[in-house]
Amino acid sequence: MITLKRTTSSATDFQNLVVLLDIDLKIKDGEEHDFYAQFDKLDNIKNVVVCYQESVAIGCGAFKEFDTKTVEIKRMFVHPDFRGKGVASAVLKELEIWAEETNYTACVLETGKNNPEAIGLYHKSGYVIIPNYDQYENVDNSVCLKKFIR
Repeated sequence: MITLKRTTSSATDFQNLVVLLDIDLKIKDGEEHDFYAQFDKLDNIKNVVVCYQESVAIGCGAFKEFDTKTVEIKRMFVHPDFRGKGVASAVLKELEIWAEETNYTACVLETGKNNPEAIGLYHKSGYVIIPNYDQYENVDNSVCLKKFIR
């Protein structure tokens, strides 16, 4: 059985999972990794969800304010040993609920074209592709998505 815990970016379990996420992304992103990494700082993220099986942290995600009505989903990751079991969907849903509870109406996110599993998760969860935003605007490898939660 899995449990979800709301926390912040100062949580050790979250930080440990992000180390694994960054290793995974460095492989997927290749030479473009440094470009993406600059937008993935953990400083003072107040909205983090960590997923546990028993007492082991197996997945995570976070959001930060994008604008007054929208949050940006960040740092989604599931340990490889626990993929395909609904962990990412559960974390994402909890982030959406939390965002709605704090009066946001939509979520946006960016992922890479080289991450088809993530794109599939987001499509399955109701996200639609939108034009690339902000720093991703002219980045061919980026895919930006959005979902209205209210």
